[in-house]
Amino acid sequence: MNLSYWEIKNWLSNIDFTIVGSGIVGLNCALQLHRRFPKSKIVILEKGILPQGASTKNAGFACFGSLSEIMDDLKHHSEPEVLDLVKQRLAGLKLLRETLGDDAIDYQNLGGYELFLDSDEHLYQLCIEKQKEINTLLHAIFNSDVFSFKRNNFGFKNIKSTYGFNPFESQIDTGKMMDALLHKVQSLGIKILNNCAVASFSEDSDAVKLKTNHFSLSTKKLFIATNGFAKQLNIPKVRPARAQVLITKPVADLHIKGTFHLDEGYYYFRNIDNRILLGGGRNLDFKTEETTEFGQTEIIQQKLEDLLKTTILPNTNFEIEHSWSGIMGVGQQKQPIVKQLSNNVFCGVRLGGMGVAIGSTIGKQLADLIE
Repeated sequence: MNLSYWEIKNWLSNIDFTIVGSGIVGLNCALQLHRRFPKSKIVILEKGILPQGASTKNAGFACFGSLSEIMDDLKHHSEPEVLDLVKQRLAGLKLLRETLGDDAIDYQNLGGYELFLDSDEHLYQLCIEKQKEINTLLHAIFNSDVFSFKRNNFGFKNIKSTYGFNPFESQIDTGKMMDALLHKVQSLGIKILNNCAVASFSEDSDAVKLKTNHFSLSTKKLFIATNGFAKQLNIPKVRPARAQVLITKPVADLHIKGTFHLDEGYYYFRNIDNRILLGGGRNLDFKTEETTEFGQTEIIQQKLEDLLKTTILPNTNFEIEHSWSGIMGVGQQKQPIVKQLSNNVFCGVRLGGMGVAIGSTIGKQLADLIE
């Protein structure tokens, strides 16, 4: 790229902080850095035309985990660790709402539901048995019972007659959230350079040198906020996990309202603009979905369509209008990785599919790694 003197002087010189990734984490990191160092020069590098990865691709669930998901977390984490994960998610959602305001993100507290297929007898009974125990565990945080069971009043088919209900779960408009975050960041004079992929970086005692697909630059501090793409920048213990999503055309007299989980959270759906948005299914083919390539597969798309026909909208005519995918960052543990990698390089990655919930606080924590 043949840069002019003006371009080099105004965009690529005397940079204090460079952030890789303009998603939820990267933008919140920039906001916190600006609060702490208002005179600093901050540049964000984004490889996509829009924030690529999961921030503009997710389903917009403002959630902290379904009953079965929390039960599964307890198999791999201690009770204090699970409580800490829930607290992190609630704190992140609180910060998101405080940062942007409920109107800007179209925050709606419609409750969350967990459905159990007729074939899920074992999981269904286990959730009923564990409901009181999990409520007791979470009581210290919510000061009330979180999970209860309600009769199926949305007309779903091929599911158990009752489903789990969580009054604290909400939904947002993902596009409005990211638009508001981008506007807030850019209004502070923070520069975002799109279509700019970092190929490599090297470090000396007081700076980090980056090579991108267009130019090279030097920065005092580097913050990596690429989540599912972290492995490409040599950050271990983060695997990419593709999530496939589809949305229907508007459905007349749609009465389904809320956020819904199915099959331990591997499927999820919600109402939006009189449509049903449905995603998930990576458990059908974990190996293929462990990828940084965007796209759809027939096996998962067919399963999503079948769920719409047989369970979610069984007696309703509908058409699928659009489908897409996003890339999450996951690992053996659900605890995010927020740490200093070297003298001048830091990372905030592995959000485990909870980016909406924890992205704001992970971004803030990432910026606060600088003393």
